[in-house]
Amino acid sequence: MLLLSLDGFHALDLENYRQSHPASTLAVLVARGVSYTNATTSSPSDSFPATLAMVTGGSPVSTGIYYDVSWDDALSPAGSDCSTRGTVVPYNESVNFSTALRFTSINPAKLPRDPEHGCAPVYPHQYLRVNTIYEVIKAAGLRTAAADKHPSYELLHGPSGTGVDDLYTPEINPDKKDIKLTMDNDELKVKAVLNQIAGYASTDDARANFVGVPAIFGMNFQAPNIGQKFSGYTDAAGTPATVTTLGPNTGKAPGLAQAFDYVDEALGRMMAALDAQGLTDSTLVIVTAKHANSPVNRSLLRLIDPAKTLVPLINSIQAGLAAQVTDDTNALIWLKDRSLAADVAAVLQANAATIGAESIYVGDQIDGLFGGELAGNPSRRPDIIVEPVLGVVYAAANSKLADHGGFHEEDLHVPLVLVWPRRDAGTVDQPVSLRQVAPTILHALGLHKRDLDAVRLEKTHSLPGLDDDDED
Repeated sequence: MLLLSLDGFHALDLENYRQSHPASTLAVLVARGVSYTNATTSSPSDSFPATLAMVTGGSPVSTGIYYDVSWDDALSPAGSDCSTRGTVVPYNESVNFSTALRFTSINPAKLPRDPEHGCAPVYPHQYLRVNTIYEVIKAAGLRTAAADKHPSYELLHGPSGTGVDDLYTPEINPDKKDIKLTMDNDELKVKAVLNQIAGYASTDDARANFVGVPAIFGMNFQAPNIGQKFSGYTDAAGTPATVTTLGPNTGKAPGLAQAFDYVDEALGRMMAALDAQGLTDSTLVIVTAKHANSPVNRSLLRLIDPAKTLVPLINSIQAGLAAQVTDDTNALIWLKDRSLAADVAAVLQANAATIGAESIYVGDQIDGLFGGELAGNPSRRPDIIVEPVLGVVYAAANSKLADHGGFHEEDLHVPLVLVWPRRDAGTVDQPVSLRQVAPTILHALGLHKRDLDAVRLEKTHSLPGLDDDDED
């Protein structure tokens, strides 16, 4: 089971690349696989909830996680004695011992604390409220592996803390404003996957200790994501630029086009390695993206600094009212006094043009976004969500060309291709969700999808269009 995410990649990008590069690995995979042309990632379209969609079968309703940086009224601040409650819950690079090193780890002193459990630090896997496919697969006696962009992706272990046998997490932060360095960072994970295909641990480059091929492994590519943020497209049709457009390497290659080419070449090496090991006919390859990015059309780009717009408007209701504002192509807002949410929403609505707002959700409207009557997590759910018009990115001036997190088609519509051994290729046009990847993986391994907590809670089905698809 090889699970691959090309972060930032749109369904449009896959179709364009396949058409313009008919001999590419991506084109070959599409020709061999089942393509889901109407696949949607999580809402919000952030890496954390999207990853969890694929590995739990759930949305924030059941996972309890809305974004990589959020707020929780029930926890206490990092480094505190837990005498107060309410804190930012940051599960990005900010909890590392160092934010400037590729190879680092989580510093427990930077983690939120749980006053109900001896004021102990809360690791990402402990914050997750449902189990993962890695736990189910490992419980069946199979080896598990994964690679991702922050040490905080120890989240994949699941609540047990032990779901992934071989977890490899080189930190992306030092490289994320440079397309070439991002490709170098991706290459670390590519080499890890190649080692695993050969039956060795991710970091065993000498291939000295054979441990066996994992039943599930894979990685995420950051190159498409960073390429879109700092190189972008040359037109509204999605033609990738060949040079860096923004930042210290402006006017220089590589650009987004080279990032796409690198990913395709790396995928080719993985497929060749599977062939060389005789694993092609026994490996389900899944190619998708945790999220896409917007805007594709750079003429729509409008950068709005939330520190100068959203936060002052929130605090105009009450000084210091803004507890946490998590913003990209949306804004998730938590308040220190939740009873004032309607008042804040009214002020934001009155300034909709200034903040580029298309829709503002508050109260029951937020429950509707996250499952209606199923919605829970009262200490965690945002108080207000601002969905801006397409093209608005909440960020400082001249900082990026695109981002993700929102609910627009350009953020949500991702590629999804399953190359299923000994199955006919085809196309499925009906709407599907990345949540359906998790039960499909377990079904393909001959395991029970209802062993996943979120699948039972949300009644998540396997992906359609597979010969022996199981909808129990």
